[in-house]
Amino acid sequence: MEKFKKWFGRTSDTNLLLTITIVVFFAMYIGAIVFQGKGFLKPQTFFNILNTNAALIITACGMSIVMICGGIDISVGGVVALVSMSCAVYLDRDVLNPEKYADNPGKIFVALLIALGIGLTFGLVQGFLVAYLDIQPFIVSLAGMFFARGMTTIVHTAPFNVENKAFVALKDTRVVVPGFGSVNKLGNYVDAYVEIGVIVAILIVISLFIVLRWTKLGRSFYAVGGNAQSALMLGINVKKTKFLSHLICGLLAGVAGFVYFMHVGSGSASHASGMEMNAIASSIIGGTMLTGGVGNIVGTFFGVLSLSTIQNIVASAGLGQAWWTGITIAAMLCIFLVIQSVIMAKKKKLLTK
Repeated sequence: MEKFKKWFGRTSDTNLLLTITIVVFFAMYIGAIVFQGKGFLKPQTFFNILNTNAALIITACGMSIVMICGGIDISVGGVVALVSMSCAVYLDRDVLNPEKYADNPGKIFVALLIALGIGLTFGLVQGFLVAYLDIQPFIVSLAGMFFARGMTTIVHTAPFNVENKAFVALKDTRVVVPGFGSVNKLGNYVDAYVEIGVIVAILIVISLFIVLRWTKLGRSFYAVGGNAQSALMLGINVKKTKFLSHLICGLLAGVAGFVYFMHVGSGSASHASGMEMNAIASSIIGGTMLTGGVGNIVGTFFGVLSLSTIQNIVASAGLGQAWWTGITIAAMLCIFLVIQSVIMAKKKKLLTK
C-alpha cells in the first residue's frame, strides 16, 4: 500500500489520467465480449472501430493540442464537412469540361492540397484572432463553425456520391493486417484489414506524441496551458504558442476532412455532424483537462476507442436510437470528469501531507 501511495504521488497528472483511460477502455471491451457475445472477439470488429473513427482520431488529436494549451476549437466538425464537400465537388464535377478531367488521378493530389489549404486557413485566422487579438477561443471557433457549415452549403446543397474512378479505387484500398484474420459463416478465412485513413491517423498520433513528449514546442503547450503568466516569465512566447496550437488543430482538421472523405466517398452538408463534440468528449475521456496543462495524445486515442466502444455496446444491446447513445456518452463523460476531479483532489491531498 505504501508503494502504491509513493507511485500515486510521484506519477504526473498526465500519466495518471492516461493509465485510468487505458484501464477503463480494456475493462469496457472485455465487458462487451462477456455480455454482448463473441462478435467483439473478432479482430475485424476492433479494426472497424478504427476504420469508422480514423477522422475522429485525427480531429481529437488536434483538439487535445488546443485544450492542453488552455483553449478550445469547436469549428473542427464544420471544417471536416467543408473539406469533404469541396473535395467531392472538385473531383466529381468540372463546370468547363465535365468529361475531360472526370477520372484524372492527378486531381486527387490537388484535392488533398485543397483540404490542407482549407484547414490551414481556418487555423491561421482563428489562431491569429485568439493569440494576437486576445479574443475568447470559444467565440472565435463558434464563428468558425457557423462559417464552415454555411460555406459547405454554398459549395453544394444536395448530397451526392463521388464517381471519380481513381478516387473510388483509392477509397476501396484495404491494408491487410497479417495474423488477425477470422473464419466467416461460410467457413472461409478472411483477412483482417484497415483503411488507408487508419494508417494516417496512427502516424499522426505517433508524431504528436513525440512532439509533446520530447520537443520544446510540446513543453511550451503544457506550460502555457498550466499557467500562461508563469510560462511568460520562463521566456516562452505565449502568443506564438497559442497561435501554433490553433494552426496545428486547423491543419489536422483539414487532414481529418480528407480522411473522412475517403471513408464516406461523398459530399453532404450534414457530414461530420457533432464531430466537434465527440472530439472534445474523446479528449476529456482520454485525460485532457479543460483547465489546460494536462493531456496525452495516446490517451486521446484510447478516448476515441472508448467512446466508439460504448456506442457499439449500446447498439448491440438493441438501444440504437440516437437519444440512448447521447445519454450514454453524457453519462460516461460525467463519470470521467468526476473521476478526474476526485483523483486530482486525492493526489493534491497526499502531496500536502
